[in-house]
Amino acid sequence: MKFMRMMALIVTAMAFVTGSASAGEYGKQKVVYHINYDSPKAQAGALRNIQNHINAVGKENLDLKVVLHGKGLSLLLEPDALKNTKLKYGNATDIITARIDGLKEQGISFQVCANTLKGKKINYEEDLYDVSKGDIVPSGVAELARLQAMGYAYIKP
Repeated sequence: MKFMRMMALIVTAMAFVTGSASAGEYGKQKVVYHINYDSPKAQAGALRNIQNHINAVGKENLDLKVVLHGKGLSLLLEPDALKNTKLKYGNATDIITARIDGLKEQGISFQVCANTLKGKKINYEEDLYDVSKGDIVPSGVAELARLQAMGYAYIKP
């Protein structure tokens, strides 16, 4: 009897250990990543965090949005467009845009603040990488609050 109980405990423990390595342990997630800084290194790190998040949870279990406002729009700003704007950096290099494309292919959306576009004199059609009218939200901070009220977990990498 003790032997059977011990075997049942071992089987249960093994199922728990092997199951914990799968993406299913996290379940479905709604997450918003907040980027409002212009450091190329920090922005590249944020994109790595997002990819790691997808890898852990699985794209089919993840509704992830990236909200960009203020200096954060530099992530999508084409380097050649920098002189026309009030931003200090244009970080949309070939390496960064390839990462953005890869994330978008996995269902990640990038939302851009209309207030920042106006305040920093950015033309989204000419100055930003792969931004359409549907990607623009009236206010980045208001969008963050709206998404959090809808149950999105807030992450600021």
